[in-house]
This record gives sequence, structure tokens and C-alpha cells, in this order.
Amino acid sequence: MSPKMVALQQATAPPWRLRPVVLAAIVLAWPLARCAPYRLHAVLRSLSKGARAATAEEAERARNAIVGLSLRHGGPRCLERSIAIALMCRAAGSWPDWCTGVSTHPFEAHAWVEAEGEPIGENPDEIIHFFITMKVSVRS
Repeated sequence: MSPKMVALQQATAPPWRLRPVVLAAIVLAWPLARCAPYRLHAVLRSLSKGARAATAEEAERARNAIVGLSLRHGGPRCLERSIAIALMCRAAGSWPDWCTGVSTHPFEAHAWVEAEGEPIGENPDEIIHFFITMKVSVRS
């Protein structure tokens, strides 16, 4: 993870009525982030079935809720954060494109979500340097 991507991301805390759903997404993301990649991919594909594609606004709201409630997800925990964002969207009936990728110069790994073809909460100029190794979308 590059120093540029480790910067703490700012967000506002979600409303009280949404906090149980946000906490559930955060709690579920933790063990999923520790699964083997093939198992994580299978679980996320299964969860994405039947969902509609998330809009950029929905994905940004989910990201804001996760980062706003969990300080640790606003920093370098990109895998947990991206899974939690996808789970939040799924709770609302949608699914963003969930992606992981690597960059070789220098070597870095990263996970993020995209909606409407745009990375959510990420610098697009940095994301283009990543070769996507895994992607779960409603279209895949």
C-alpha cells in the first residue's frame, strides 16, 4: 500500500437508524477479508446474485457510512472497507463492482469498489495503475 493511499479518509457518521446495518457490514467484512481469495470471490459472487447495479451515489453513501462509523476503515484497511461497502449496498438491494488489483512498480495490492464505471472514494489517477485480479459485479 502506497503512502498516498494510506491517508485517513474523512466522512461523517451515519444516522442512528442506519448504524446497526453499518456495524453488521463491518463485523461481517472482518472474517470475509481473512478468507482465501477463491472463497472470498465465491461468497461475494453469491451475495451479489439478484442485486441491481449500484449507482455511484449509493456506493458513495455506503462508503461514507462505513468510514464515518469506523475510524480503522478510513485508513489502510482497503480490503475490509471494500467488502463492507459492498455489503452495505447489498443490504439496500444493490451491488457495486467489487475489485482487487495489483501494481508492479512498486508492488502494491489494493481493493476498492466501483459504480457506474468510476472508483468510489479513490483517486482515479492512482487506480488506473492497478491490474484487476478479481472483480465481482452483477454483470459477471
